[in-house]
Amino acid sequence: MAERPSRPECPARPPPVDSLSNSPGGQDSSAKEPRVTYDYRAKKSVLVLASHLEPGVALNVAGHLSVALGAHGDDGDLMGRDVLKDASGVPHTGISKYPVIVTKVKQNRLRRLVAEARERDDVFWADYPEQMLTTGHDDELADAVAGTAEEDIAYLGVMVYGPLDAVTALTGRFSLWQ
Repeated sequence: MAERPSRPECPARPPPVDSLSNSPGGQDSSAKEPRVTYDYRAKKSVLVLASHLEPGVALNVAGHLSVALGAHGDDGDLMGRDVLKDASGVPHTGISKYPVIVTKVKQNRLRRLVAEARERDDVFWADYPEQMLTTGHDDELADAVAGTAEEDIAYLGVMVYGPLDAVTALTGRFSLWQ
């Protein structure tokens, strides 16, 4: 197994606000942060859920796949600013600078999406097998997946991230989750 590249450590919470300057780390609050320039339409993330999922399960699938994207799919271009500061000087952790769209499809279409994404090298994708619902520990999940042939895995969700055109080619006709 290849060793994962090291990533910069993320603080557990935004840096403290200096009470005198009202800015993170005690910087001069009169200094404006430089504007970030990028095309927010260049990339996107699409979370695709099986249409039969109950809302609680769908939220669980969405949460796990979002963590997978943040941990494994970050190409160094996923996040916007590290910290956003409100008018009171209170810091808020930054979020993805690209759109995140939530869609739904029938489970057999989800299986085809996994196969199609697997064939591409221009997108990140992560899947959520049904075994995630019946296991607790990661070792149990690994054993359950290892004991199941791919054609027998029931996918409950897939996260796809990458260039807008590539992700749209895979997911563009899916219905929005409502």
